[in-house]
Amino acid sequence: MRPTPYVAALRIYEPLSAFEPVDRIRWQNILASADTRKEEQALALRRLVFPEPPAVRPDGAHVLDINGIRYVSPWSTATRCWAALDDFKESLPSSITGFFVPPSLEEVIKTGVDLLEDRVPHIITENWIIPPRWFSLFTPAERVRGEDDDGPFSFARTTMSKARERATSSHEIVLGAFGQGPVEQEIENMLDWLEMFHPESLVELDYGGLASYLDSALRARGEDGLDADTSIEDVAHSLSGLAAGDGSLAGEGYERLVSRWRAVQGIESTM
Repeated sequence: MRPTPYVAALRIYEPLSAFEPVDRIRWQNILASADTRKEEQALALRRLVFPEPPAVRPDGAHVLDINGIRYVSPWSTATRCWAALDDFKESLPSSITGFFVPPSLEEVIKTGVDLLEDRVPHIITENWIIPPRWFSLFTPAERVRGEDDDGPFSFARTTMSKARERATSSHEIVLGAFGQGPVEQEIENMLDWLEMFHPESLVELDYGGLASYLDSALRARGEDGLDADTSIEDVAHSLSGLAAGDGSLAGEGYERLVSRWRAVQGIESTM
């Protein structure tokens, strides 16, 4: 069982050569076989119980060794904590945020943040859902699924150049169909994020623990578990409908996607 089974992630793996020398030395010794995903999640849970300034502790990283090249996705713990706090404070009136995040905890999160040279995280996460725009970065051929000691898993991985090309195409299609708005802006923000990294990077969508919940939800509907998941295909179907000006075609793909993931969100409401 994964420590945080309700989290999915979109990760950027940059070539080791893209990092500063001190980081290259530290990360070149990480074993590619190490279960760094579980380590990252376990550390996150420990920090909920024993808060500590994330910026003053050496951070971990996920690594991939492909065709003789090492790719690294730093956990970016301090950056993500800082960004999450900032987003939360912007979502509520300042007069009440202190009731949710005490000043003492905010100080812990912010300690050392000014020392961060890069406040752009290599990893972004979502709880209980995967945004449709994430699926638009991949094709079905890039998807891998199976089962390991933690249960079912599903991930997709592509090159940065392909991810940027697909994000640009999605943005143009949505902008043409709906004009400027929240959905278009979310895709543009994702594209801006992708463009901040090395052009030879890899982009990975990891269902995380949501793979287990999705597998169970689909089997409960009489389908063949994760093998019946066509989220990537559904988003592509919807985008092709929008590009062709066919609202019915676009709606078919979107409805299949929403229906599938609504079942996963339903599990959250039972907990």
